Amino acid sequence: MTSILLASASQRRNLWLSGLLDGSDCEVESRALSSPEPEPPRGLGVGLQTEVTCIAKAESAASEMAISGDIHDMVIVADTLVEDPEDPFVAMGKPDDVVAATAMLLRLSGRRHRVWSSTAVLWPPETTREGTEVLHGGWSADIWTESAIVEFDDLSADALAELILSDSWVGKAGAYDLAGQAGAHAALVEGHEVTVLGFASAAMDELLGELG
Repeated sequence: MTSILLASASQRRNLWLSGLLDGSDCEVESRALSSPEPEPPRGLGVGLQTEVTCIAKAESAASEMAISGDIHDMVIVADTLVEDPEDPFVAMGKPDDVVAATAMLLRLSGRRHRVWSSTAVLWPPETTREGTEVLHGGWSADIWTESAIVEFDDLSADALAELILSDSWVGKAGAYDLAGQAGAHAALVEGHEVTVLGFASAAMDELLGELG
C-alpha cells in the first residue's frame, strides 16, 4: 500500500485528494505542517509568488519529515492564491476576519480574476524517483504551477451577507470556495476546477500516473 501525506490543513484539498484516490491502493493522511505558513514574497507576479511559497512549504515538509522520521512514499504540499482583478502583482490570500473577507468578495463581485495553484510532490531519500528540487535530508520534489479564471456574478447585499454569515470564507484564498456556497455565484471560465480548489491539475495527473 502506498502511503501519502497531504501536508495541508485544507479540508477541501483533503476531500478532493481522497475522492481522487478512492478505490486505489493508497493510504492518505492529512495534517498541517508544524511550521508557520510562509508569507508570499512581494514584488513578484502572483503566479511566481504561489510557486515560491509552495517551494518554501516543500522545504519545511522535508525538514519535518527528516526530524520526525515519519515514513511516507510521497508527501504533497500546495499553495493557492487569488490574483487581484486589477493588479497581477497583488495576491489575495486567506482573510483574517470578516472585514477582510467582505472587502475581498466586494472586489471580486461582477468581475473575472485568475487563481493560481502550485503543488509539490516530495520524494523520500530512499526512493528511486528524484525530483527537480533538492530539499533537506535527501528529499526532493517536483513542482507544478497553473492558473484558472473564475468569474463572479454581481453580488447582491443578500448574497454577500449569506456568504459572510456562513463562514464559508474561513481559510479560503480570496474569501470563497468554488465547490461550496460561492459556487452559486461564481463559475469557472478557463482552466481546471481543481486548480481553483487547491491543486495544479498536472501534479494530480502525475500522481495518478505514478500510482498506476
